[in-house]
Amino acid sequence: MDKLIVCLTGMPGAGKSTIAEGLKSKGFDTINMGNTVREEAKRRNLEPSRSNLGKLMLDLRKKNGPGAVAELIKPEIESSTAKVILVDGIRSDDEIQVLKKFGNVKLLAIHASTDTRFGFLQKRGRSDDPQTKEHFEERDNRELGIGISNPIALSDDAISNTGLTKEELIENAFKIIQSWIT
Repeated sequence: MDKLIVCLTGMPGAGKSTIAEGLKSKGFDTINMGNTVREEAKRRNLEPSRSNLGKLMLDLRKKNGPGAVAELIKPEIESSTAKVILVDGIRSDDEIQVLKKFGNVKLLAIHASTDTRFGFLQKRGRSDDPQTKEHFEERDNRELGIGISNPIALSDDAISNTGLTKEELIENAFKIIQSWIT
């Protein structure tokens, strides 16, 4: 059987990482695209600040093409023995095309309002999470600029993360992914 590569897409703070973390216990491997950029920053001795990580992500795409971040996770996908791999943070059609070389790709979009997402990001505590509305809007605009709206719009299914508990969000995603397993 081909690997099922479930690409979680959505604007920052929508709940993608919550789903990925919650589904590890179901035997799925998870790869976080943002962590891949953070690891690249570490290799380059860059502080993992909001501006450094944003600039690095754009630089990688400029130098190595729009699918560059997906190229960085190829070794993890190739070495995975899991039947289902969750890729958290797909941002462009080009990244999807890279992943299609390794298995059956399905897109699951996670939606949440801007207020909900901003609240989640303020609580999350990653080094690059926006703490002001201005930084939040700047990040949203950067994501939209690299094409995140396409994977969201073209997703195979979507979850509205409004009024859901963490457990309900994870369970909804699990049910959708189960329906994709052939």
